[in-house]
Amino acid sequence: MRAKIMLVLGTRPQIIKSAPIIHASKAAGVFDLRVVHTGQHYDYEMSKVFFGELRLPSPDANLDVGSGTHAWQTAEMMKRLEEVIVRERPDCVLVPGDTNSTLAGAVVAAKLAVPVAHLEAGARSYEMTMPEEINRVLTDHTSSLLFAPTRNCATNLAKEGIPRSRIHLTGDTHFDAFCAHAEQIADQDLSAFDMDRPFAYVTVHRAENVDDERNLKQILHGLLRLKGLRVVFAVHPRTKTQIRRMGLLLKLKASGNISIQRPVTYLQSLALAWNSSVVVTDSGGLQREAFWLKRPCVVLRATTEWPETLSGRRSVLASPNAGQIVRKVRDMISSDSKRPKRMVPLCARKNAFGDGHASENVLRELRRFVSTL
Repeated sequence: MRAKIMLVLGTRPQIIKSAPIIHASKAAGVFDLRVVHTGQHYDYEMSKVFFGELRLPSPDANLDVGSGTHAWQTAEMMKRLEEVIVRERPDCVLVPGDTNSTLAGAVVAAKLAVPVAHLEAGARSYEMTMPEEINRVLTDHTSSLLFAPTRNCATNLAKEGIPRSRIHLTGDTHFDAFCAHAEQIADQDLSAFDMDRPFAYVTVHRAENVDDERNLKQILHGLLRLKGLRVVFAVHPRTKTQIRRMGLLLKLKASGNISIQRPVTYLQSLALAWNSSVVVTDSGGLQREAFWLKRPCVVLRATTEWPETLSGRRSVLASPNAGQIVRKVRDMISSDSKRPKRMVPLCARKNAFGDGHASENVLRELRRFVSTL
């Protein structure tokens, strides 16, 4: 009888980094893999379209939790997940990333004495005011299996006293997804984005930037000051709500240089990053994708859990200060103009995030672990 693995996810980055696991598991036929979607990202652009684009089967269960405060959302997920885990009785619960869905899945499974495996373990910004950092640390210290995407992540876990027998350096399944779709980037139709001149591709969604009105204002004023540079701003629904509440949405639309866009698909996002002059984001996923695409990136944060991307000054950090953002965007574009043009994306070549076969490493370690239960 095949071991049953329950994969708990809830946001579009989790769908992306889980896709290689789902495909590899199906191909190997070793596990009975059940996918549970918490509903943390619940609208079409933020969730369902990614299942279709990445050719994934529909989730086996959808908890339809929706939005709310961190405490309410996590608690509601835990209540509904408990029912599913008790009913399904998985041999192991696999949780990717650093969201409320990650933490909810880990805590509920651990309380029910079901082993937890954490995909993307050991990432640390060491900024405990970030909800994601809290989720990472608590999940790691609840897990029986920790899949570290980089050597730095594995080192972080060991420093925190986690037994080395639990830590497995697998590579990053997000990089697996990138490699699987890199050849499709050039085929994306971006005519709707009117890219007739150099542009910055921008996303903002982190709580410390969106929920803090001062920080969000500084970021938006920085974008408004990027005169002469088109800004393609793919706006997260929660970010748009905040911008509208602050009375700045019409100002952005009337600026002449900022194009407000709905959330884009995974492949569209890769294509926009690849064609941009610079990526400006607070997303850890897009930060890594810019690194793999060899595009300059300004990370709208004081710290990052992915220091590997800062090598060679491909990415730089920028605090939410309008002047600093403008200066660093200009500096990154200027520096990039001196590099060889149109370098191929960093795929099919080993780097700090692995060799594109992390999902196979994860499944091998999972198989070894459940065989001992």
